[in-house]
Amino acid sequence: MAITLTQAFLKNFLGNSPNWYKQLILTFLIVNPIIFYTSPYLAGWLLVAEFIFTLAMALKCYPLQPGGLLVIEAIAIGMTSIDHVMHEIESNIEVLLLLIFMVAGIYFMKNLLLFLFTKLLIHVRSKTNLSLAFVCAAAVLSAFLDALTVIAVIISVAVGFYSIYHRVASGKDFSAEHDHTEDSKIEPLSEEQLEDFRAFLRNLLMHAAIGTALGGVTTMVGEPQNLIIAAKAQWGFIEFFLRMSAVTIPVLICGLTTTVLLEKTKSFGYGAKLPDKVRKILTDYDHYMDAKQTKQDVAKYYIQALIAVWLIIALALHLATVGLIGLSIIIFATSFCGVTDEHQIGRAFQESLPFTALLCVFFAVVAVIIDQHLFIPVIEWVLTFEGRSQLAVFYLANGLLSMVSDNVFVGSVYITEVKEALLTGQISREQFDLLAIAINTGTNLPSIATPNGQAAFLFLLTSTLAPLVRLSYGRMVYMALPYTLVLTTVGLIFTWLFLPQLTDFLYSTGLIEHHAASAVIESQIH
Repeated sequence: MAITLTQAFLKNFLGNSPNWYKQLILTFLIVNPIIFYTSPYLAGWLLVAEFIFTLAMALKCYPLQPGGLLVIEAIAIGMTSIDHVMHEIESNIEVLLLLIFMVAGIYFMKNLLLFLFTKLLIHVRSKTNLSLAFVCAAAVLSAFLDALTVIAVIISVAVGFYSIYHRVASGKDFSAEHDHTEDSKIEPLSEEQLEDFRAFLRNLLMHAAIGTALGGVTTMVGEPQNLIIAAKAQWGFIEFFLRMSAVTIPVLICGLTTTVLLEKTKSFGYGAKLPDKVRKILTDYDHYMDAKQTKQDVAKYYIQALIAVWLIIALALHLATVGLIGLSIIIFATSFCGVTDEHQIGRAFQESLPFTALLCVFFAVVAVIIDQHLFIPVIEWVLTFEGRSQLAVFYLANGLLSMVSDNVFVGSVYITEVKEALLTGQISREQFDLLAIAINTGTNLPSIATPNGQAAFLFLLTSTLAPLVRLSYGRMVYMALPYTLVLTTVGLIFTWLFLPQLTDFLYSTGLIEHHAASAVIESQIH
């Protein structure tokens, strides 16, 4: 039957996405200009809500296309300018370079990572202990490395596990070429096992993602906004860690306890066991790889291990920006492991480039938030509080806004406003230091509630792995909920009730020193 040109257009628009989704995006595009010319402020919040909706529907349609259309229209009607979007992209160029080069660099280390994590998965039979191992490893690494790098490692490992089982369940041997995204050839008896394996991988992925938040909040290099806050407050690495420890150490303990309870109670989608058949397949794969290893393969493992050491040292000492360190990994790994074909190298960038483009769209949404002054009423309201109440309100306000927007943006906006309040004499230097802690913990902890709160969570949601293990936006929010409640509550209690006393204790022991307000003023002048 012949179709009209309009029907053909609608069929092509957003490809295989559901018709109701296509119609809704078109409705957004029609309604937004009308609302903008009536109320720019309301239109700004509506655009934010629509963009979050496209993230929530990531399994129906990759958010780049619908989100990009909404942002292009927003620029066209004047909600923000292309110059401001470019400014936001330039301000976050290190994050973009990290995604382009670091994630690709991790791709060239996947053999070593799969080898090590397969050993871990086979020998640690307790699911609770394995979950704790993933949380702790992600936390420690995120305290010194970038959370996106850590998540890239975990994704690479999980894809490796999934493809091994999927290959065998499709009736192929370990050496066969295989498309692990195609389920049509899965043996009927394997489907239930595959669902159990997907649940198991979802557990480990979410535990690791939470671990990046637990570790990322503790040090000045853990998250990008931590560096901004440390610079504004004139804190060094050790001082930052000690000041935050009044909140971060109790939060870490409670976070690990939550991991144990979730696995023991098997609630919120946790507690999935590794199916025995899958364990046997992974064990057989491990034996197969050990048996077929050549001296050349062993040499590659040693090279990749040395590169991993270089990665940790370079990131911990900040020898270069993260993206350039990632580029060095690509060069070292390909040079010394014999990868010289352009097409082989190109595969390494397939995972990161779509998300890099999506992040540029997200920065355009941030530009809209700034130009339409969406957060200004909240900031002005928060600054009306004083003392302990101000600490609690700052913590919660940062947390709520970080769930909606990027926590780096929220943290940088708030610390700038607080520094301005210090420079104008509205607050003391002691209160400024306490508020800086509240801002850092507020942007890092409650933001785990939604994938758009933290770049690492968003990267996981939009990765090629998420649809394979059925990890949707809603499922991520649901699985993060118990962690969100525990970490947010514990962080609030220690920020509100105990932070001033614990800070005074650090002063009395000489572990940290009082700063004069003049130091911040001088830095502002310079």
